Amino acid sequence: MKARKVKKLDPEMHLADAAERIMRVRLDELYSFPPRALDPSEEGALHDMRIAAKRLRYLLELTAPFFGAYAMTGAKRAKQLQDLLGEIHDCDVMLPLVRDHLEAVRADDAAELRRMAGDAEDLDPTLAARAPHRRVYRGLETLVVHLEARRGLLFDRFLESWGALQRQGFRARLEHALGERAPARPSVLDREATRLRAVVTEGERRLRDAVGGRARDLPERLTDPVASDGEG
Repeated sequence: MKARKVKKLDPEMHLADAAERIMRVRLDELYSFPPRALDPSEEGALHDMRIAAKRLRYLLELTAPFFGAYAMTGAKRAKQLQDLLGEIHDCDVMLPLVRDHLEAVRADDAAELRRMAGDAEDLDPTLAARAPHRRVYRGLETLVVHLEARRGLLFDRFLESWGALQRQGFRARLEHALGERAPARPSVLDREATRLRAVVTEGERRLRDAVGGRARDLPERLTDPVASDGEG
């Protein structure tokens, strides 16, 4: 799915302002898929909604410290949504592969039984017991049943999760957080510069104390400029 274009971005913008603009577009993108994605037969919409949730999640994880407190919660909710939709997508990918393989195995066995029948007027039913893949069918059929049941369960969980997000005001709370700006925090470089300044200040103080102490211990004639000049 191609991402929606974000308009009016400027390289001179503050990072938080640019991130907010991008995030609002990605949030609109996520909400463009329901109600179509709430239909279990709409595999394409579910897959695209997963991609939209992934984009929103990564942006929130990168930039949440710039925004209000709910931005980090929003990142966690987007990840949960992405993971659940991803599990559904895995079933949607696997099911047709297993079904196609099952059909191919059946077709191979049918062809083999026809060959074994030769010129017979009818197919001997006992030949079915000699089908090359007769033991494979049960495993493949069981796998299809498992995937269908798992997909149904996961989709029910998705409906419950999405409904819970709406009841919790996910979109409104996230939009509010995007409009907030977290208090500026000193960077690692700022903290290191402050530490170094403190070290230098303390070093200068100790040096002054040491020099002052040695000066007091010197003989008067060395520290008294008048006395020194007279003796010269």
